[in-house]
Amino acid sequence: MKPTPVGILGATGTVGQRFIQLLQGNPWFEITVLAASDRSVGLPYREACTWRVSADMPAAVRDLVVQPCEPGLDCKVVFSALPAEYAAEIELLMAAAGYAVLSNASSHRMDVDVPLLVPEVNPAHTALISQQRRSRGWERGMIVTNPNCSSTGLVLAIKPLHDAFGVRRMVVTTMQALSGAGYPGVSAMDSLGNVIPFIKSEEDKLASEPLKLLGTLSADGSAIEPAQMRISAACNRVATRDGHLETVSIEFERRPSVEEAIKVLSSFRSEPYALGCPSAVQPPILVRSEPDRPQPLLDRDAGGGMAVTVGRIRPCPVFDLQFVVLSHNTVRGAAGCSILNAELLVAQGWLS
Repeated sequence: MKPTPVGILGATGTVGQRFIQLLQGNPWFEITVLAASDRSVGLPYREACTWRVSADMPAAVRDLVVQPCEPGLDCKVVFSALPAEYAAEIELLMAAAGYAVLSNASSHRMDVDVPLLVPEVNPAHTALISQQRRSRGWERGMIVTNPNCSSTGLVLAIKPLHDAFGVRRMVVTTMQALSGAGYPGVSAMDSLGNVIPFIKSEEDKLASEPLKLLGTLSADGSAIEPAQMRISAACNRVATRDGHLETVSIEFERRPSVEEAIKVLSSFRSEPYALGCPSAVQPPILVRSEPDRPQPLLDRDAGGGMAVTVGRIRPCPVFDLQFVVLSHNTVRGAAGCSILNAELLVAQGWLS
């Protein structure tokens, strides 16, 4: 299969750089275009970008001249790492011009006709693309989004538990890495030796996005009925570079034993992996038995950063079950999820 040409919007930022890093060697996609803000347009990428996600900027992109974030890019698919305030309009323009937009931004996640995807969780929700094209008059374009970085790890961990036992209510407390705020992010004076118990808009996203992700697709594929569960979220910024750690307490329709929960989580299998998607890993959920795991420093890179790690599964004295979940926020929770979404679209025939 000849690789599909792709572009990256917001290519000079932290998530844009992570897209470039993760797409190197991907057999299904080839980066042909990098786009960014006006101050970078016209410059070779090596001059426009201060590379920070690895030791060296990939040779394949060093000499690409940065283009404006607008239609006319020489590719079929664009990955959007744009800030939400710019993504809202630009993504609509790109989709209306016929591009498949795979967005990491929050602007269109909760639009009723836009798929919000974690491919292992709700691959059937891509059916919304047909409704989206009908309602917006787009022949070939589309917008497909991935969730917030903290929602991604949470929903992947609770998907098999919800299917088996029915989640009624949960309380989630996050300890989110500094890289989630972008670069330069939170200052050292504010973060070192400190915990910041507020991240703008995060708690709202964590309370609402899982309901759409775990919702039910209507029979005609035109809408999502949100999952009937309640989520109380508290989000904190901590002095960790990468890796979002979340403590979760859940009340179920049918209370599982610890052993039943471990079995369900450990046996969960990835549909994208079965479809041959290059970024998918098997198993997508790793269960640790050690009393002090997962830890960001030790476990965030599990499965190349694409697996979610769950540990400390135990009875909850208030609800039914509690555990800790860890995911790599800029890989699994951002660029990596968008790339896997695009691979799912290829496997399902949407990008043919």
